[in-house]
Amino acid sequence: MTDVSDRSAPPGTGTRSRAWVIALCWTAIVVDGYDLIVYGTVLPTLISGEWALDAGTAGWIGSLALVGMLVGALLAGTVTDRIGRRRLMILCIAWFSAAMALCALAPSPEVFGLLRFVAGVGLGGVVPTAIALTVEYAPAGRRNAANALMFSGYSVGGVVAALSGIVLLEQLGWRALFWIGAGVGAVLLVVVAVALPESVSYLVGRGRREEAAALAARYGMPVPGDAPAGTGRAGLRALLDRHHLRGTLLFWVGTGFGLLLVYGLNTWLAQIMRQAGYPLGGALAFLLALNLGAIVGAPLLGALADRVGPRPVVTGMFLTAAASILLLMNRFPTPVLLGLIAVAGACTIGTTIIVNSYTATFYPEHLRAAGLGWSLGIGRIGAIAGPLYGGVVMATGAGFAANFLAFAIPAVLGAIVMALVPRGAATHS
Repeated sequence: MTDVSDRSAPPGTGTRSRAWVIALCWTAIVVDGYDLIVYGTVLPTLISGEWALDAGTAGWIGSLALVGMLVGALLAGTVTDRIGRRRLMILCIAWFSAAMALCALAPSPEVFGLLRFVAGVGLGGVVPTAIALTVEYAPAGRRNAANALMFSGYSVGGVVAALSGIVLLEQLGWRALFWIGAGVGAVLLVVVAVALPESVSYLVGRGRREEAAALAARYGMPVPGDAPAGTGRAGLRALLDRHHLRGTLLFWVGTGFGLLLVYGLNTWLAQIMRQAGYPLGGALAFLLALNLGAIVGAPLLGALADRVGPRPVVTGMFLTAAASILLLMNRFPTPVLLGLIAVAGACTIGTTIIVNSYTATFYPEHLRAAGLGWSLGIGRIGAIAGPLYGGVVMATGAGFAANFLAFAIPAVLGAIVMALVPRGAATHS
């Protein structure tokens, strides 16, 4: 018997075919990133225009998508070993594309917030699935770099969202940006359904070794062995056993601090700069710089993590993020501020990317998807807190500098947490 995912795989073997899988995951993350960051792009318009949102309401709406992502990530970690990573990816893309279209039609802030939650469920399932497939299909010894390159798609999506806002927002309105996300998601759905292969380790875990061997041969990769005896227990129980407990808890907390920074800054940065006196286009340029910094920096830092190990790299990145964010408290010339924002993007969004690949390589293959799903799921508490946290700080009226001081604090805490991950826990294979 031949699995449909095997039939749909592109021709060729080895590095080229495996790069194709990573490219598909990258594209999925581009759309995922656009659909998340587009809210921060349209937020100044929602505050000053059609719905006249206050900071508290805007923060709650921003967090609702992230609550949905928490649900989606936990569901992904639970069901991925039942339905397969390929089917899960297809389901999630279809789900969030439909929800984005409904967001474009939302008649009120309340309905819009509910639909952002619904979209988040699908978006949350894409991330751990894409990471697990990328780590599996990446060449040995290059998993951190491959994952960082793949996940740079998140920031590419953010760049597209910011550019779309600069070019289209004032002419076409905020709803047009959600229609763009829905349309691109529909195209992606067709491509992934046709071209994305299944996980080889999933096929092995389901006892479908012949299919796994055929797929592995097509992609020039080894067939993983069966999971050790006794590892068929529930994923969460295995993640919290004595071998993994300390690392599991630290990854949950570290991921939470990273996601708080990512979603807090992507939600509020443009509005912070609007309040500092920049016009809409100029404020969105800072959001653009944040994500461009991650696109350039994350793959380079991922390659460094493959050389020296991820623990010192992510610890240093959190500290660099804290320093660059603190420097933003000063009213430097605009080019200097844009440069600092780019460094902050590389060391917040980029740090989260490398923490994800660190998490993936921390666990054995049979626990990788569950470990990622739970880490991203629990870590979503930080993501949910990010827009709310920024909204509370903005609502105090404490001023330009206080907004950045507030975001430097979780960066320092993230560095402390990641420095405590046990030495040698990750497998650099």
